[in-house]
Amino acid sequence: MEFDCFVIGSGPGGYVAAIRAAQLGLSTAIVEKNERFGGTCLNIGCIPSKALLDSSELYARLRERGAGAKSSVRHDLESHGIKIGRLDLDLKVMMARKRQVVEKLTSGVGQLLEGNGVRTFNGIGRLVVGGKVEVSAADGKKQTLKAKNIVLATGSVPTALPIFPVGRDGFLTSTEALSLKSVPARMVVIGAGAIGLELGSVWARLGAEVTVIELLDQILPGMDSEISRRLRNILGKQGLQILTGTRVLGYEKAGKGKRGNSRADGSSAGSGGAGGSAGVVLSAEGRDGRKQQFAADVVLVAVGRRPYTEGLGLAVLGVKTQEDNGRVIVDERFQTSLAGVYAIGDLIPGPMLAHKAEEEGIAVAEILAEKPGEVNYETIPSVVYTWPEVASVGKSEEELKREGVAYNRGTFPFRANGRALAMAEEEGLVKVLAEKSSDRVLGVHIVGPWASDLIAEAVTVMEFGGSAEDIARTVHAHPTLPEALREAALDAAGRAIHILSRKKS
Repeated sequence: MEFDCFVIGSGPGGYVAAIRAAQLGLSTAIVEKNERFGGTCLNIGCIPSKALLDSSELYARLRERGAGAKSSVRHDLESHGIKIGRLDLDLKVMMARKRQVVEKLTSGVGQLLEGNGVRTFNGIGRLVVGGKVEVSAADGKKQTLKAKNIVLATGSVPTALPIFPVGRDGFLTSTEALSLKSVPARMVVIGAGAIGLELGSVWARLGAEVTVIELLDQILPGMDSEISRRLRNILGKQGLQILTGTRVLGYEKAGKGKRGNSRADGSSAGSGGAGGSAGVVLSAEGRDGRKQQFAADVVLVAVGRRPYTEGLGLAVLGVKTQEDNGRVIVDERFQTSLAGVYAIGDLIPGPMLAHKAEEEGIAVAEILAEKPGEVNYETIPSVVYTWPEVASVGKSEEELKREGVAYNRGTFPFRANGRALAMAEEEGLVKVLAEKSSDRVLGVHIVGPWASDLIAEAVTVMEFGGSAEDIARTVHAHPTLPEALREAALDAAGRAIHILSRKKS
């Protein structure tokens, strides 16, 4: 049996590559090692985390506010004339809803593959000599299939820290943090990237005391620093304790019921958690050398992800990878050092984002069909699904300064946006960065309500090489949140209408 295209891995990159290849007339097959299609994103990543974020946000909105208690409620419901009584949280039902969302989407992927004529296999795929893939099924049976072209799309897995025994003593990866059976009294999150902040927000909304510890000097490392600072302040108001420039040194088990300090000010963390166990006590050190301790019932290790290449047989066949991070080296056509073998998604350099993998999947399929396939990496948006959300595309101010690019900067706060005020969602801002000489949009950064949706307009403008003036002269419906983007574009030229611009133009 021989195929024109054989895809290993059915995450967003893999299944999209397979579907597009089949659409282009290539005989196509795909192999998935897990029971369900969809990879990490659909099964234990993007989709279940967003389901829990939405559920926890609804709960937080309605939760009673105790006297002096911190809450992640977006705004005071009583100001809307809504009064509520006692609420109860049924975590089991919330988790069941999450599973239903996942199952609906993963089954949909299977239907799409079948409907497009993609042959599917369940098992572990491994490269073998001669342009072949060996598929090992769960029952131990093996079969070898030949393919003219093989696409590696096996994604990534959480990065482990040797000093923390994930899987015991309360240490978790994002996978386990999506399926806790009870709300922990205290959670420590190591890493203030998107995963750490999103899952930290989920459990904080449901009642956990959450401390986030980040080695670098800002949350969301690499993000525009002004946006990062603004989000940090907002999350602090919601009750998340965030420490940056802090290194976790180690841990020790705490005795059952033992109390410990979990806050930087030394206030008591209390005891408890599932089963009354005090879990562990982490030791950490700040940039200034100050030592601190943090008691936790569970610890989420969210320090990044690494390419998942185990069992693929790359080394045996001489497929080259980067020494520092294990990413597969590919050329501009996504081909590895081994002719006929391609790689996409989290396996190769670039941001580990599902939509990036999807675009690469489409591009590689079109290349295999001898069509022009490419990805514009300058217009890949990034989103963090906290509340408010964060979204960005293009260059940050720090990057433009390092590169010596002269630019104009325009901002607009949501507190001056009519729709945001009507929604009582006044936190955050939109920032537009435009090249000084041409006015071409170089970057857009948003922290605010539904930033994940608002960023799409900026991506489209940048994809077509548009200017800040293009955004400013486009009619936006009133009152809407996207007007904030238009006003920020106006402000870049010093002519904002609904705030006082720093300069007149």
